Amino acid sequence: MHEYSIVQALIDRVQKEADAHGAEAVNGIRVRIGELSGVEIDLLRSAYDLFSEKSVCEGAELEIVPVPARWTCRGCGAQIRAGEILCCSVCSQPASLAEGDEIILERIEMEVA
Repeated sequence: MHEYSIVQALIDRVQKEADAHGAEAVNGIRVRIGELSGVEIDLLRSAYDLFSEKSVCEGAELEIVPVPARWTCRGCGAQIRAGEILCCSVCSQPASLAEGDEIILERIEMEVA
């Protein structure tokens, strides 16, 4: 389960930011997870609950913002709707994934003296 390694990297990153800002506590974190990232949200939450104990994230709320996959035309930038052929109906260029495969630590809520 790669969710464990994702959570461990997440907690390590939060620890570095907390140390850099002299945080006394971390109250919450927000993560954007793309639907094509290969991450199982329920497994990520379970891994977070397990790994956050006795870490800087202990007691911190994990907010997960799901990001739907979105494709655009490489040539003209037109939106390609979900379920359509991944080729632009306007200029016939292949589509490019614009978002939906990301895993981004978007926000850390810290208590700083």
